Amino acid sequence: MEPTHIEHIGIAVKDLEEAIPFYEKTFGLKCYAVEEVKEQKVKTAFFKVGQTKIELLESTEPDGPIGKFIEKKGPGVHHIAFAVNGIQERLNELEKKDVQLIDKAPRKGAEGLNIAFLHPKSTFGVLTELCEQPKEN
Repeated sequence: MEPTHIEHIGIAVKDLEEAIPFYEKTFGLKCYAVEEVKEQKVKTAFFKVGQTKIELLESTEPDGPIGKFIEKKGPGVHHIAFAVNGIQERLNELEKKDVQLIDKAPRKGAEGLNIAFLHPKSTFGVLTELCEQPKEN
């Protein structure tokens, strides 16, 4: 598997309204999109840093993945996401290499990307996401 680039770094925050101005004022970044992904019980905010993005993640429900993460570990780096081509083929390839998958098939994520997560038990403790831009018809 050869990722094309780091798509984004996901950072869990308690409050986007507090975190967005911090990233804008402190680092001079511009939040270009805020989006809710209801299926994942999360609200996201994106910043570009070169080709890579920073994705801030705020839980919309205490029992959502980000809510549970913050409750257990506190705010901070949640995951790293790699851009790939042929996400389903990459998942199949990784499964054959005994990498534990959270998602055996891609699902829709923020910014319309197809996404899938690899379990941190197989990636040295780092929740890892694969992302692919959907193909246009």
